[in-house]
Amino acid sequence: MANITTSSTAEYFAKNLQQVGFSSPVKAVLTTLKEAMDNSLDACEEAHIPPEITVEIKRKGRSSSRNAELVEIVVEDNGPGLKAEDLPKVFGEYLASSKFGKGRCSRGQQGIGISAATTWAQLTNAAGVEVISKTKNMQKAVSATIDVDIKKNKGLIKKKETLKWDKPHGLKTVFCIDGRIQLNGDGGLITYLEGTALVNPHLTLKYKLIDQEWRHIERVTKEVPSIPPATLPHPHTMKLGEFISHAHLFGKVALESFLKKGFSKISSKTLDDFLKNGLTSSLLQRKLHNFTDKEYKKVFQAIQKTEMANPTTRSVLTVGEESLSQSIQRIGEVDFFSVITRKPRICDHKPVVVETAIARLLNKIQGSEESSIRLMRFANRVPLQFDKSACAITKAVESVNWRAYGLAQQKNSLPLGPYVFAVSVTSPFIKFKNASKETIDASEELVEEIRRTLMQTGQKLSRHIKREKRADELERKTQYIKQFVPILVQKLVDVTKANKKRKEKATKGIMKLLGQDTKEVEKALKTAETRLKDLKAVSSDSVAVIPAKAGIRKKDLGKKKQKKATAKAKHTGSGEKLKRA
Repeated sequence: MANITTSSTAEYFAKNLQQVGFSSPVKAVLTTLKEAMDNSLDACEEAHIPPEITVEIKRKGRSSSRNAELVEIVVEDNGPGLKAEDLPKVFGEYLASSKFGKGRCSRGQQGIGISAATTWAQLTNAAGVEVISKTKNMQKAVSATIDVDIKKNKGLIKKKETLKWDKPHGLKTVFCIDGRIQLNGDGGLITYLEGTALVNPHLTLKYKLIDQEWRHIERVTKEVPSIPPATLPHPHTMKLGEFISHAHLFGKVALESFLKKGFSKISSKTLDDFLKNGLTSSLLQRKLHNFTDKEYKKVFQAIQKTEMANPTTRSVLTVGEESLSQSIQRIGEVDFFSVITRKPRICDHKPVVVETAIARLLNKIQGSEESSIRLMRFANRVPLQFDKSACAITKAVESVNWRAYGLAQQKNSLPLGPYVFAVSVTSPFIKFKNASKETIDASEELVEEIRRTLMQTGQKLSRHIKREKRADELERKTQYIKQFVPILVQKLVDVTKANKKRKEKATKGIMKLLGQDTKEVEKALKTAETRLKDLKAVSSDSVAVIPAKAGIRKKDLGKKKQKKATAKAKHTGSGEKLKRA
């Protein structure tokens, strides 16, 4: 008879790191960077500190693997820092996160990612993560190397010492791992960093990748988003096994108390409805530790039969139209953008908010008209860069008929053109397809909600494209008039032998006659330009960026007009939703 053994959580993930994003050398570098930055951003927001993050990635020589190189990843932040006793828990213990199962819109959810990065460094370079940490109450910073005790799922602290650090508080992590650096494309580091800056407008980011120059991306707002309070799950989102596991967390309490405290929107009236669907009063009063699996199944079936109120939508977090409008211009020169933030909705019994942005790049790359748009996907303000085709966001974009909004598109595919589409989904209970959180599960309700948001954004894009066509038509007619009227008048003067005064009068008359059908177009364009008086007022400590106008091409603005608009106008919404401060 074979011996039955048990393994720790750390031991399981150490043997299955591909499940949490370490399935290839390229993914290993990106996942390590992502987990370190997620922790930094979450820590800064928890402490209400505008985040300032510095990233440096460089090659360190040959690795122990054949198809990889030794890569050093350094991430430094200005967050609250960690106490010395917390370092081994955070970096070396799986499922030790304070966010595990809390139902909050934070980037980290399970407490697996950063411990997995430490494990990968330990497995590939025989050393875990080097950490420097300082809290505001510490006179000196603490420096240590953290390893994972894989057998016991515990963090081990090594080489601990104190040192002077000029930062008042913060955290610096150094991972040295086997990997491979990819800068661009879906799995590229630049793609990730630009995406993170886009949906985190309060972030100041400085980074240097291998032999490139340092790049600085300044925040466009000082307002640090407040993470909404945690929300409880809805029982209709659970399977029977999940329901039983959830009950075991509450110990020796009565079923009635568990249902009220363990789930969202269960009141005394809801309990009465449960009784009508097969639940008994005796079961409601019984302690959970006395339940059999059969009785749990009876309770679960009664709950599933009962119509219940939807959970609250107060737990979701949005980037906001104003902040997203300012932030989208950091991805490059754009001459048009449109932004929509939908009101929170309930999809699959979970609160969800969807935000979309469409920007047209000013400096078009050759061939971009025939290539697919650049799609940027986000879940809880974290870029998703792999398994694009299976994602709910991709399916929603492909399901929209973009030809109706003026874009080229082949059937059931992404539209074509020099555009950037950014779609952000935020929820305390996002359902990912795998533990590495690379793609969102495409439920019908969620795909439909994303689709509706995209269609609203597309309507703004369509109006802008139609105005451009009218403007081009007017310009073409004007050119015809300027070209042929002088010839026509001169011929008439030659035939009639008219004098100079008569010639001038005839020229004005014909110009007026030929220009009658352009009056309506000129009026529409003038109205659109008045409505779309441009440009955000940038605070004195922000980067001065000239934003694009929606509905009017950027190249049509004179320099004086740009300066005047920058000084007097305030950008308060999407590319079309602008108003005077």
